[in-house]
Amino acid sequence: MIKEALQYIIGLQQPRVEEIKGKHYYFYNGSPMLLGECRTCDALEISTLTSLVEYIKGRLADDFAAAGAVPKMIVHVKSETEVRLVSAFNGDMDRWEIATAKARVPEIQLNRFMDQENFIIQMQSMFIETPDKAIVMQVAGNVEDKTVANYGDDGVTQKATIKSGLSGMEDVLVPNPVKLRPFRTFHEIDQPEIAFVFRMRNGSNGVSCALFEADGGAWKFDAVHSIAEYLKNELKGVENVAVLS
Repeated sequence: MIKEALQYIIGLQQPRVEEIKGKHYYFYNGSPMLLGECRTCDALEISTLTSLVEYIKGRLADDFAAAGAVPKMIVHVKSETEVRLVSAFNGDMDRWEIATAKARVPEIQLNRFMDQENFIIQMQSMFIETPDKAIVMQVAGNVEDKTVANYGDDGVTQKATIKSGLSGMEDVLVPNPVKLRPFRTFHEIDQPEIAFVFRMRNGSNGVSCALFEADGGAWKFDAVHSIAEYLKNELKGVENVAVLS
């Protein structure tokens, strides 16, 4: 009895092929894998929407030539930085992930204070030119140490002394909120305008500055919508492809 049981267990661990409901499955260590289906293909990884559109228009049909036709596809705008190209359900009620586009965006330090120099460098290199950016740069770049003070009792308005002209000084109110456009999504899309609370404070190492997001993340919905509209326009007329967000 024990010998027969051991032989049965060993037999289950041996590679074998079985037909179940008209489909052939390959079993190894008890784990089935459907034969004849592409179930483990690695998704193509790209970084721009332009490349994704070019692949769908120019290469997708070639990659599925062996199947005789391109299956129905879904372009899923998953987030402001990721778009997935997946198939409709295949015969195993699963989806193939064909390609993934992930935006390359800089790592922007928000919601915490930074020293004056690093804050200015970040503003110069990671934000698109806007009127409010120019104001923030002027204040942050010219503020005198130990001159930042709370002004009023609303918790938002501040006052600071900045350099004016060659030798003059003047008191200014720190602008709030400010509308800025950091690089947060694919470069083919207009970068979303985001409201920030701009704050400064005195410290042992000098003046420090910070930007705090003030729109509750609403910009992400705008970015996803813009990506979907861009893709719908670029893929207009392409059959078997739907864009969802």
